[in-house]
Amino acid sequence: MTEYNDKLVEEISKIRRILEEKHTRAEIEIDWKEADAFMWQSERRYFRPVKNVNSIPLELLQGIDQNIDILLENTTKFSKSLPANNALLWGARGMGKSSLIKGIHGKLCKGSKKLVLIEIHREDIRDLPDILGIIKKYSDVNFIIFCDDLSFDNDDTTYKSLKTALEGGIEGRPSNVIFYATSNRRHLMAREMIENETSTAINPSEAIEEKVSLSDRFGLWIGFHNCSQDQYLSMIDAYTRHYKIPRTENLHAEAIEWAAGRGSRSGRVAWQFITAIAAKNNIKLG
Repeated sequence: MTEYNDKLVEEISKIRRILEEKHTRAEIEIDWKEADAFMWQSERRYFRPVKNVNSIPLELLQGIDQNIDILLENTTKFSKSLPANNALLWGARGMGKSSLIKGIHGKLCKGSKKLVLIEIHREDIRDLPDILGIIKKYSDVNFIIFCDDLSFDNDDTTYKSLKTALEGGIEGRPSNVIFYATSNRRHLMAREMIENETSTAINPSEAIEEKVSLSDRFGLWIGFHNCSQDQYLSMIDAYTRHYKIPRTENLHAEAIEWAAGRGSRSGRVAWQFITAIAAKNNIKLG
């Protein structure tokens, strides 16, 4: 029995050493000069460099001029180490929420102080406190932590990690870190889930207040709405000019038919149409 216990203790010690090595790996191997953007790899506890960010120039984002101005001003101040707000970009699908974040980062990342974009998957939100603990030590770098398509289910508790990151806990949020998220939901959880908790909880207001108020931790709420036909066609025109795609008499009619076949108009649908037209004309994009 004693021999078995000794072996068990030895195995537990090995596992602990492995976990400690994984926990510190991210701190050991980071070279922020390697890229302007990184992906957080939760299982490896590693920041993977992204050499080529999938982004488009800001001038190609049509119909959201005010949103561009708001987020660009906020990010510019942050890049200069001035006070800035966390931002929640919410609303219609395919209208440029994530493209705006990546486009602004691409515009500003070559400034006097390095501006790094770190993307974290929604399912890895629980890692935020650890990530902040690592990157706050690099005071010569400003970090935008970016989470795309953020939302929470009814029984999801990972929102607590996000709340801690946004508020900063007892230490406060590191001055070189800002958090940008996109979501289809303004309050980060579906309306029917909010209503369900309200109807079944012993104290409805307390049951939902913590989750619903999470969005209040974002200083900027930037709304995105479905585009009109004119805005949609402006997107088509901007893409054809930028990529030097030949204009035809039927271009707008074909674009409208394309959108009708997909049941919606959006920047994403416009890009898909342009991709098809470019392929038809043997034109490379990018």
